[in-house]
Amino acid sequence: MHTPPGVTIDTPVNLREVGRLRVLEALHATPRSSRPELVRVTGLSRATVSSLVADLIAVGLVTEEEPDTDDPEPRRTGRPAQSLSLVPTAGYAIGADIGHQHVRVNLCDLFGTVLWEHWVAKDVDRAPEETLDLVAVLVGRALQETGVARARVLGIGAGIASPVEKGSGELGAEGIMPGWVGLHITEELQRRTALPVRVTNDANAGALAELMYGAGRQVGDMVYVRLSAGIGAGIVSNGQLLLGARGLAGEIGHLPLITDGLICRCGNRGCLETVASPVAIARLLTQSWGRQVAARDLPALIRQRNTGALRAVRDAGDAVGRALSTLVTLLNPRLIVVGGDLAGAGEDLLEPLRAGVRRHTLPSAARGVEIVTGGLGDGAEVRGAAGLVLAGAPHLLSTTPPGEAA
Repeated sequence: MHTPPGVTIDTPVNLREVGRLRVLEALHATPRSSRPELVRVTGLSRATVSSLVADLIAVGLVTEEEPDTDDPEPRRTGRPAQSLSLVPTAGYAIGADIGHQHVRVNLCDLFGTVLWEHWVAKDVDRAPEETLDLVAVLVGRALQETGVARARVLGIGAGIASPVEKGSGELGAEGIMPGWVGLHITEELQRRTALPVRVTNDANAGALAELMYGAGRQVGDMVYVRLSAGIGAGIVSNGQLLLGARGLAGEIGHLPLITDGLICRCGNRGCLETVASPVAIARLLTQSWGRQVAARDLPALIRQRNTGALRAVRDAGDAVGRALSTLVTLLNPRLIVVGGDLAGAGEDLLEPLRAGVRRHTLPSAARGVEIVTGGLGDGAEVRGAAGLVLAGAPHLLSTTPPGEAA
């Protein structure tokens, strides 16, 4: 049939596919459910839910378990509802955390359980090709050592220590990761691994991990701040990552803090990163003590209660608190989660950080925010990178049966 100019015909909606997606989304959000609960959550009829569940069990996406006969509060009437859940091994996701000085790769099942993980020290900033080759090698090792078929991997999520342009995936790496300028990491990793790839900034990956699996669960308004060689923030608003017009929201490491401070690698002067990163703290101690101190030495110095190192960390905490006070005033989060290498300093960092927020923030906003260390440690960014893929798992599984190429 000829369609007249200017007239469009919408593709008919496949209601069964829509229903299948709703059921998968419900089971992804709640690891254990039942048919009556799925009817309530999805709004589908009982007959439709029963039919869809039967199909999903048949293709290996959903498993059904008999009710617990030892339940201390058994149902008074009727047959107990059977428990339904996604099959954890129906799909997998790979996470890659690409920092300034390391690469970490993991393999997770549908629920985000880490099945394999490996960390490699690497000077990343000026070696993009070598770094991406290393990621591809680690992906291959993960699959080989776990016996997971590549066809069951839904994709790779990559968190990288650089601003990432929303849409294009291009890195805003000028001055930050000099060798990566103009590189399209999505295409490069897809070519090396033959898997779909999603890329985000490492702080956004950390925020997603803490939201899905860590300290931020059930918290809709949260800021995750990563204090490592680079400093950045992932912002969650109403349960969603806040990326900004170009995907560059949360670059607090490059907020100017000291008017006549050091030149930052971004080209500006006195950025937070020049005074509060582990690298900046180590540089300050080197200058003060007249001997070389590296960022990797800081955890031991803090454990030893070295007074100079503790003072430097507390000063850094105060500086981070001042920077975060701006976000607290503008965004009014309920929770701030502190991660990255410096988070290991614990209360020596958090107490002055909290004080800095209180001192520079509207009192009512400061009283309403809780500040804690992350629940996932140094694995947050790589968990969140895999979470980029897993967040879309219901859609991917609804269109691609297990075992077929994604």
